[in-house]
Amino acid sequence: MLLKTPLYDFHKAYGRLVEFAGFEMPVWYRGTVDECHAVRNDVGIFDVSHMGRAFVTGKDAQDFLDYLTPNDVASLKPLQVHYTVLSNERGGIVDDMVILRLEEQRFLIVFNASNRQKDLEWLRKKQPRFEVELNNISDSSAMIAVQGPKAKELMDYLIDKETVDIPRFRCGQRPIDGVPCVVSGTGYTGERGYEVIVPDTSVGNPEKAVQVWNRILEAGKPFNIMPCGLGARDVLRLEAGMCLYGNDIDEETTPLEARIGFVVKLDKKSNFIGRDVLMKQKAEGAQKVRVGLKVKEGGIPRAGFSIMKDGGKVGTVTSGTYSPLLRIGIAMGYVRKEYSNLGTSLQIDVRGRLAESEVTQMPFYDMSRHGWKRITGGASKQ
Repeated sequence: MLLKTPLYDFHKAYGRLVEFAGFEMPVWYRGTVDECHAVRNDVGIFDVSHMGRAFVTGKDAQDFLDYLTPNDVASLKPLQVHYTVLSNERGGIVDDMVILRLEEQRFLIVFNASNRQKDLEWLRKKQPRFEVELNNISDSSAMIAVQGPKAKELMDYLIDKETVDIPRFRCGQRPIDGVPCVVSGTGYTGERGYEVIVPDTSVGNPEKAVQVWNRILEAGKPFNIMPCGLGARDVLRLEAGMCLYGNDIDEETTPLEARIGFVVKLDKKSNFIGRDVLMKQKAEGAQKVRVGLKVKEGGIPRAGFSIMKDGGKVGTVTSGTYSPLLRIGIAMGYVRKEYSNLGTSLQIDVRGRLAESEVTQMPFYDMSRHGWKRITGGASKQ
């Protein structure tokens, strides 16, 4: 049987359901294109309760997470957040995740739905040498993402402008309709927004999750809020140049190859798993790297399609789609280093037809007009 989230009844009533990571989840409600435009222009709401969540506490909580991840956990102050990866001994990525430092030795980690069991087993395997406790709350909490240029206005209206002032990559406890929630200035759409973790709720006891979801939807009506499914989430993260675990990153790919090297702090004081491998790769340079590709002619690239140059294969597409924002096909994939420079002309083999493409900057869109850095459209900056 497929797993459900506490918000399943809403999805069943209004959405088109599909299987994802063992869960029955909405792929869309009104339609993927409309939902993408809602997030880019107004605000969208997503149920992301299928993702994994766990508290990490105890005397060695910081040291434990610093050992497991290449980013510098010690540099986080309470109520700060960062994106990172769990690294293995080969420098590969066990999973990507977000770490919220709630207190000095109390952290909340958020990881991928498809890796729930694997990540917890990895953490428990490394746990014995540290004085640390793990509390998996994946099934006893819900998680809701509110994303888009009007997300801050909505949350200000919903709660209180002075109370909700949580900038990007910060977090805090805030009540929503009387329910204490952990709110972070994070998301995976490229837009400004928030992720809301609702505690003490489950499939068997969904009342708090439903209450918070419905309150956000009701408060969001003046801001043209739209419920959004997995289809829009995937397109939006790809337009933003963000990796999907299992497609763009995995245990055989390093953060340096994936061009998320900002999560690797080789000069941090504590040692971490895979450090020597990553130091060597940093010095020598990665031989394959992730690139963004815009299709210049008709054709929609998909994962697994070959990337070509002068009749020979030079790489593989890992994620591809049609961008409703740009109205063209876009893709990410790995190519040999010599073909990774911006502006390089390549071809994507789209079912036997070579679609002319160009290596481009990510995010794919103009960041002055779209995404959290935008300077137009009247949305307040975080």
